[in-house]
Amino acid sequence: VQLVESGGGLVQPGGSLTLSCAASGFTFSRYAMSWYRQAPGKQRELVAEITSGGNTNYADFVKGRFTVSRDNAKNTVYLQMNSLKPEDTAVYYCKAAWLSLVYWGQGTQVTVSS
Repeated sequence: VQLVESGGGLVQPGGSLTLSCAASGFTFSRYAMSWYRQAPGKQRELVAEITSGGNTNYADFVKGRFTVSRDNAKNTVYLQMNSLKPEDTAVYYCKAAWLSLVYWGQGTQVTVSS
């Protein structure tokens, strides 16, 4: 099982990034997929999630700015991030969950700074 995040980097405030999480080794379409983030000295927190059926849920602090989507044909989940703020700086992690099975990726760094 692998979850590999990509697309992180350095971006100026107000900018955009799209993160990708490529999955392998399990039946991707069955799993709810989520994005979490962890800033230095803080707990990991849920950013956005998308169910196997395509229903989405967002943390209040990203509503209207971030969009989560999935492509089951490509076994990939995306996080489109717009209007980025310095407080969005964190390591972003992808998570897959189905019944009692949970998998995490290694994370990708997003830094929002001028």
